[in-house]
Amino acid sequence: MKKITSFIVTVCCSFTIFAQAPANYYNSATATGYTLKSQLKTIISANHTALSYTPGLWNLYSSNATNNGFRDKYYENDNTILDIYSEKPVAVDPYTYTVIADQCGNYSSEGDCYNREHLIPQSYFDENAPMKTDAFHVWPSDGKVNGERGNLPFGTAANASYTSQNGTKRGTSGVAGFTGTVVEPIDEFKGDIARAYFYFATRYEDFMDDFHSDTTQTQTQVRAMFDGSTDKVFNTGFLDVLYQWHLQDPVSARETDLNNYIYNEQGNRNPYIDNPQYITAVWFPHLLSTNKAELVEFNVYPNPAPKNTIFISTKEKINLITVYNLEGKLVKKVSNPQFNDEVFTINHLKSGTYILKLKSGKKTSTKKFIVK
Repeated sequence: MKKITSFIVTVCCSFTIFAQAPANYYNSATATGYTLKSQLKTIISANHTALSYTPGLWNLYSSNATNNGFRDKYYENDNTILDIYSEKPVAVDPYTYTVIADQCGNYSSEGDCYNREHLIPQSYFDENAPMKTDAFHVWPSDGKVNGERGNLPFGTAANASYTSQNGTKRGTSGVAGFTGTVVEPIDEFKGDIARAYFYFATRYEDFMDDFHSDTTQTQTQVRAMFDGSTDKVFNTGFLDVLYQWHLQDPVSARETDLNNYIYNEQGNRNPYIDNPQYITAVWFPHLLSTNKAELVEFNVYPNPAPKNTIFISTKEKINLITVYNLEGKLVKKVSNPQFNDEVFTINHLKSGTYILKLKSGKKTSTKKFIVK
């Protein structure tokens, strides 16, 4: 069955906690931008207790805890391993895994056994702790598909050379600025993966430059996702993709369960599950609004746009419309636009995530929109 989502995308200055974070857990997270990321890093590092690789992670996956999000309580609800590479949200899964009994082991085909998938491949951090056993990015998955992914980046695959039985694709990159090979998960888990990456960039903020500059890691293909900095962390093309995935696939009941479950076992949380808007506040703080009285009231639709056209509706007199891509480059500028029945149309937009800004007198408003 289709998962239940619990998050509506909005851009504002107030933050809503979605999972069950302890009282005052985020009290010291008061800034915006990369300063906020550093504050969150301090919070989620304080009581992080590294699990063992064996048997720690295996035991974590197999626990009968009611909030163990590594087991399927959300689709077939059969308590098998929830594998992002075989789960079919609205159809019958091609195969399922029984905990413990189906641990890898050797494999040659899909459905043979499940192992431990590092969303950020462990070759990137030289298999060091605590990254190697951090349950927020080490998930049970089909051994064969995990092997097909190897240490490739996640991204949008333009042409698939391999497709798993649930539709996970490996193929040539559709990510701006990268021409190599990527792996694209199914839509159902894109946001989950994106928020795991944003967690990793925050929890290990002070190591991100070392990971990137380590000469032994130059052949690790996932390195292309990162820019070597401790603040922005990601190359722009991949940041764009992760942000799109985060917006398109909101926090699910499974993620909320995982956050609480891992907190009980590992002692820390993923702040971007507790508060999805922290991602905007860290990487795109210019999108945060502060005073509603100073905002232009408008809607943009469809969002995401399936084609290259969006519509803007407002009752206010608009002086200026500007559209930027996530690199901050001006894509379109319209002065004194002429609305037809309170609607203005923008055409010929390429696929991507954009920032739309409207100005009416002294008032301005900004919204994100996506073109598929």
